[in-house]
Amino acid sequence: MRAAWERLSLRARLIVVGVLGVATALAFGSVALYEVLTVAGARTLDASARATGAEVASLVRQHRLPDPIPVTGSQVVQVVDGRNRVVSASVNADRLTALLSPAQLRAAASGSAVEVPGSRLGLSAPLRAKAWPVDVPGGRQTVVVAQQVGDIQHSQNVLKVALLVTYPLLLLALAAIAWRVVGAALRPVEALRSSAERISDAEQDARLPVPPSSDEVHALAVTLNSMLDRLADARARQRAFVADAAHELRSPLASMRTQLDVSRRLEGPTPVTDDLLADVQRLSVLVEDLLLLARLDAAGSGADPVPATAVAPLVAEVSRRYATARVPVTASGTGPGRADVAVRADDLRRALVNLLDNAVRHARTAVQVGLRADGPLVVVEVSDDGTGIPAADRDRVFERFTRLDDARDRDAGGSGLGLAIVRQIAQRSGGDVHLDEAPGGGLRARLVLPSAGRPDAGHAAVSGHPLP
Repeated sequence: MRAAWERLSLRARLIVVGVLGVATALAFGSVALYEVLTVAGARTLDASARATGAEVASLVRQHRLPDPIPVTGSQVVQVVDGRNRVVSASVNADRLTALLSPAQLRAAASGSAVEVPGSRLGLSAPLRAKAWPVDVPGGRQTVVVAQQVGDIQHSQNVLKVALLVTYPLLLLALAAIAWRVVGAALRPVEALRSSAERISDAEQDARLPVPPSSDEVHALAVTLNSMLDRLADARARQRAFVADAAHELRSPLASMRTQLDVSRRLEGPTPVTDDLLADVQRLSVLVEDLLLLARLDAAGSGADPVPATAVAPLVAEVSRRYATARVPVTASGTGPGRADVAVRADDLRRALVNLLDNAVRHARTAVQVGLRADGPLVVVEVSDDGTGIPAADRDRVFERFTRLDDARDRDAGGSGLGLAIVRQIAQRSGGDVHLDEAPGGGLRARLVLPSAGRPDAGHAAVSGHPLP
C-alpha cells in the first residue's frame, strides 16, 4: 500500500487527499442532514398529535366527547378505557378493536412514540402513535392519536436517493476541478523540473525559469539559480585548474623525456632510465587526456556545428595501427559505403583508439571492430574475447580514474580516463557508448553516434529506444 502510494505523483496524492477529505465531510454532512430532517419530521408529527390529544382529553374531562371524534388530515383517534376497550373513535378508526395492544398502550402513555403497521386499519403506510391518560370518574381513559408516516418516509427515501446519486457526481466534479487547479499550481514546478533536466544533460550554463509570482515556487527558483551559479563557478574553476595544471606539466615532462632519451643514447639503456622513461610517457598520456577532457567539458554539448566525418575510412585507418599489436585486430564493415557523423575527426579517432587500446589490453586471442549504419544511427562495435566486465561495473567504468583491477600492473593498465573520454565525445554529439557481453564471451563496446545532419533524431533514438 505504501509503495503504491509513493509511486503516485504529487499531483495525484494531493487530489486523493483533498477528495478524501471532501468525501468525509460530505458524508458526515449528508448523514447529519438526513438525521435532522428525520427528527424534524417526527417532531412535527408529535406536535400535531399532542395538540389533538390535548383537545380530545379536554372533551373527555368535560364529558362532552362526541362520537365520532372529529379529526383533521390523516390522524386516527381512539379513546379506550382501563380494559383497553374502545369508548369512542374517529370516523377512520376501528370502533371495536383497539389500535394498540396493552403493552404498546403503556409505552405510548409513558411518552414514547409507538409505530404500528398500517394494515391494522387497512392502510399501506405505518402509523406513529402516542397516548395520553385521562382520569375521569369511574376510572382512567386513554386518548390514542396515530398519524400516517408515509409522507415522511417518502421524503426520506427521496432525500436518500438524491444524496446517493449526487454524492459521487459531486465528488467527480470536485476531483476534476481540483485536478485542473492543482495542475495549474504545480505547472511552475514542472517547468523547473524540465529546465533542470535540460541543464543536467547539456545546457550547463542555462538557468531555471523564475515565475512572476511571489510565492514559494518563486523563492525556490531563485535559490536554485543561485546554487547553479555557484556550481558553474566551481566547475569553471575546476576546469581551469585541470587545464592549467596539465598545460604547465607538458613542458617539464617533454624536457624530462628529452633528457632521458639523450641519456639512453649516450650511456645506453639502463633499468632506471627505462623505468623513468615509461613513467614519463604514462604521465604525458595522462596530461593529454586531462587536457582533452577539459576541452570537452568547456565545449559542452552541441556548442558549435562541426563538419561531417566519414567513419569507415577512419575505422580502417585506426585498425591498421594495430597490425603488429599483441592481439590482432580484425576490421569488418569498413569498405565502400557512406556513414558520416557530426564529430570532429580527431575526437572520433581518439575515441576509437581508446576503445581498441582497452580491447587489445584485455583480449586473449582476437579483437573485432565493425561498423554499420542503421537509420539515423551509426554504430561502431569493438569486441574482444577477454574476461569482460561484470554487469554491475559496466556503468561505473565510465567514471574518471576508475580501475576495476587495482592489483594489476600499472604499466599494463590504463589511467582510468579512456572510457570517460569516449563517453564524453559521444554524448557531446548526441550519442553514447554502451558495454555488454560479446557474443563469444568477453566484452563488446558499442559506440553509437547520430548520422550527420540529424543529431536530434539520433539522440532521440539513442536515449529512447534499444540499440539495434
